[in-house]
Amino acid sequence: MSAGVIALLDDALLDDPAKLAEVDRGGLLRAAAGAGAQVRATAEAAEEAGIEELHGSSPRALVLLTRPGASTDTARLVAALLGAACPIPVVAAEQAPSWIGPLDVVLASTEDPGDRELAISIDLAARRGASVVLAAPDEGPVAAAAAGKARLLPARVPMPHGFAFPRAVAAALATVRALGLFGTGEPDLLAVLADALDGEAERDQPRAESFVNPAKLLAQRLAGRTPLLWGTDPVATAVAAHAGSALAAHAGVVADVCDVRAVVERPALRAAALRESSGTDIFADPEFDEIGTAPPVRPLLFTVAEDEATRQVSQAAEGTFTGIEVLSSAEELTAQAGRHVGACAAMVLAVRLEFAAIYLGLATGVLGGEGTLAPSRV
Repeated sequence: MSAGVIALLDDALLDDPAKLAEVDRGGLLRAAAGAGAQVRATAEAAEEAGIEELHGSSPRALVLLTRPGASTDTARLVAALLGAACPIPVVAAEQAPSWIGPLDVVLASTEDPGDRELAISIDLAARRGASVVLAAPDEGPVAAAAAGKARLLPARVPMPHGFAFPRAVAAALATVRALGLFGTGEPDLLAVLADALDGEAERDQPRAESFVNPAKLLAQRLAGRTPLLWGTDPVATAVAAHAGSALAAHAGVVADVCDVRAVVERPALRAAALRESSGTDIFADPEFDEIGTAPPVRPLLFTVAEDEATRQVSQAAEGTFTGIEVLSSAEELTAQAGRHVGACAAMVLAVRLEFAAIYLGLATGVLGGEGTLAPSRV
């Protein structure tokens, strides 16, 4: 495909499960459907690693190590879920801070067993007496650095590279729950989350036709457009950020991500979104509208919380951008998720956008059919 040419969506492909299976030679749709299985496997690994021993430890700080891959999106989401009410500082850092000590808890995840910088951080934190929880392959330098000194949660469900987000989030939620920072009490958070993700996988499965499949509908609406992924609050914006990562990885699409209240700082994109909403471009020149024209935008509003403040933000955005599409799963999960509806709604939307990105990549021919390759080390 030459530069500047917009990939066209093959609508027929989306509703042909056999053809989807043929072009999805990397098994990406199957991998996306395994999010619930990853959460269950991680919950089992956390239990076996003695994660509950962290209960009552009263840490000075929770340090989230952000290495290349899912850990950056995970740290952003977990910090947002904990929020300002969290009784201890939550610090995101690429390496273990120099002040790390025995009163701190360090949480890390990686798909790269040879991440030397992460191995050094794990070793340093463990030598300084910090409690370390690591979701990583059980062999290689990273695992060796954790051996006997950290709670290692190995990957038990084989996945193509790039699908570790559910596992990383599950490890983080198991840790903060054990610390008493989030989601204590029954029903168990990870069990409820796994069921919610299984339900989303069923809705997004290849056999479900486009008109009832939320992920396929999103793929159709995003085709040939620049996505504007805007959140109503920090949790929703964190989900939008992961959606942006998924669209880049699986569909080759670059998206804008921000809190919807910060859109005022993006005047050009705001104007594009307003033109999209009105259906007309008051600045269009019929003589030159085909020359240098950027692809149209598709504003999507991510919303997770169901409180009054969130509703007001959402209503204001819908009033301004009449063509904006609101993405929410909280209402359908309320009965199922109970007190955990926020975390479940966030992860359900994240998985829905992963499916949508894969469908978009497959239906536009962007995906090569061999799956997502592990990155070469630079």
